[in-house]
Amino acid sequence: MRAFLDENFLLNNKTAEELYHNYSKDLPIIDYHNHLIPEQIANDIKFDNISQAWLHGDHYKWRAMRANGINERYITGDASDEEKFIKWAETVPYTLRNPLHHWTHLELQRYFGITDLLSPKTASQIYADTQAKLQQDSHSVRGLLRMMNVEVVCTTDDPIDNLQYHQQFAQEKESFKMLPAFRPDKAMNADNIVALNQYIDELERISNRQISDLQDYLNALKLRHDFFAANGCKVSDHGLEQIYAEDYTEQEIKDIFDKIRSKKEISPIENLKFKSAMLIYFAEWDYEKGWVQQYHIGPLRNNNARMHRLIGPDTGWDSIGDFSQGRALSKFLNKLDNENKLTKTILYNLNPADNELFATMIGNFNDGSVKGKIQFGSAWWFLDQKDGMTKQINTLSNMGLLSRFVGMLTDSRSFLSFPRHEYFRRLLCNIFGQDIENGEIPNDIQWVGKIVQDISYNNAKEYFDF
Repeated sequence: MRAFLDENFLLNNKTAEELYHNYSKDLPIIDYHNHLIPEQIANDIKFDNISQAWLHGDHYKWRAMRANGINERYITGDASDEEKFIKWAETVPYTLRNPLHHWTHLELQRYFGITDLLSPKTASQIYADTQAKLQQDSHSVRGLLRMMNVEVVCTTDDPIDNLQYHQQFAQEKESFKMLPAFRPDKAMNADNIVALNQYIDELERISNRQISDLQDYLNALKLRHDFFAANGCKVSDHGLEQIYAEDYTEQEIKDIFDKIRSKKEISPIENLKFKSAMLIYFAEWDYEKGWVQQYHIGPLRNNNARMHRLIGPDTGWDSIGDFSQGRALSKFLNKLDNENKLTKTILYNLNPADNELFATMIGNFNDGSVKGKIQFGSAWWFLDQKDGMTKQINTLSNMGLLSRFVGMLTDSRSFLSFPRHEYFRRLLCNIFGQDIENGEIPNDIQWVGKIVQDISYNNAKEYFDF
């Protein structure tokens, strides 16, 4: 019987062990999509305790605690940080076979050297030990990133962000880069006309120009796109239920914008046309600059209206959606490709039923100009676990070229989430190792080792050109 989380965790054959320990383990990390807070990195803050680093904002843990019968006061409420940690410790023993059990103990080991299992019996001591370490320079937020050998972090930033913390950080000499990513979801969200007008008003202020019509709006957003590029941005990102690809004319979009600006309600089809047009505008700007555009597709958000009213969005009330994806996705990519304006693109799928759809869709638009130009992105959100990652890897292997895959990212709000790269690399090496031992791929350890290194690090390094 093997020990829990030993050095060969998830490595179930000797070849997998060799691939991981000799080829993948020590490579740097390029985390090209996350939700870390730039201010915390720029100011190199220290967390007062592990709850601040671990529980604040982590809706994965919040959902598990709710399922375990923990009162909301100890999740997003006014309980103390230590009380919240104790309640999380009560929940952890019940997370067996949930990825949170693996992540929790990997993170305690990697960042704090703690090998005890988290439980009510160990909670107070672990809280005290981690609190003491978090006061040390080695465990400031930059220290935590250095500890994981992070080379690049790409934060997620709204077009109206002034990027002051990216600019502050860029003036310093540091072992890693922090770069912004352009996330214009609010700029195209016509579901809420009041909120969109407030956003446009704020864009007016930031860009120092009046926005009266569609062209004014596009000009102001393009200035922000240029501003992001001037501050090192090379990626955009969109979080969408589905790709929008309604037919429209320029005049229709002008008229729809006029209605929005006049605070008049627009019809459902006008809403879809506006979103479709905005996606095309953003994609064309990305192409002009040679950026990588990312589309996270498929969540059904804010399902619990009562809790959304009480504590707001992004607090753990989202799920996988069952949207129809294929036709609109094809239409959108084809429109850009037909006009020779399709840049490097990563498509992330949230519904595992659509894995083969996404994996075959990318092959329609890989044109030989760039290795892996269109990518089937890493398993994310609810699929960011052993089964989901394995399915994504196997689907891409069957339908495309796994060898050109740009690999893992954290997509996390926590500075303690970077062992997810280790988790992915171990799974990847185990899959290749098992194939070798089964006689399904050649026993050429150097070549397979190179492929593992490429997926773990080299492909992302070349693809993003950070």
